[in-house]
Amino acid sequence: MKQGRRYISIGLDLRKKLVSQGFEVGDKIPTEREIAEEYDVSRTVVREAIIMLELEGLVEVRKGSGVYVTALPGHDDPSSDVVSQFDDGDIGPFEMLQGRQLVESNVAELAAHHITKAEIFKLRQALQNEKNALDAGESSDQYDKEFHLLIAQASKNSFLIEVFELMWSKRNSSKMWQQLHSHISSSDYCRKWIDDHGAILAALQKKDPAGAKRAMWTHLENVKTTLFELSDVSDEGFDGYLFESYPLS
Repeated sequence: MKQGRRYISIGLDLRKKLVSQGFEVGDKIPTEREIAEEYDVSRTVVREAIIMLELEGLVEVRKGSGVYVTALPGHDDPSSDVVSQFDDGDIGPFEMLQGRQLVESNVAELAAHHITKAEIFKLRQALQNEKNALDAGESSDQYDKEFHLLIAQASKNSFLIEVFELMWSKRNSSKMWQQLHSHISSSDYCRKWIDDHGAILAALQKKDPAGAKRAMWTHLENVKTTLFELSDVSDEGFDGYLFESYPLS
């Protein structure tokens, strides 16, 4: 198992407990908060473990209600097969976002040193295309990617551009990312992210490296927080603790 994939070990342990603790189909499992406290991890790690069980068809997430058992692991379904399935290149969505946050904030800082007027114009157009797509009730994903890619290209570093393409490819091919988004029915949150993009663009236009870094960091922090809030299923009275974020210096 790759280092850092804590959600897999927790998911496997929860999987075993479905049998060892006598759960039956239709039973509700403990809340994310309770599981997080038991394993001493953040709730995002628990969320990823539950997504893993969802993809196996063992649990169902009911928004505002909790997580319920829909099937029990079979004796002919060994844990080694599960590890292979979920440790074969897929990455937990919040782990992925934290990685993007660390990389892209620094890419934005570098881009602020090198960005040209022509690239600023392209970013403005991508941002306007995002707004137009949302106003028309259409997906803005294409323009979201374009906005971030243009910033990577503005860094003038071909290696960082390749890293960006790899991160986006990982996101698009991730079953866990897709499963997380399957619980999100509203696109209103995208308008907040467009405001974030506007703040990033403003810093780049001023050629303000520190401001661009912080604006990108804040944007991806907002993405993590929003996705967690929108997909929260077990605690409607959630008190605000969301993610153990790596601090920006």
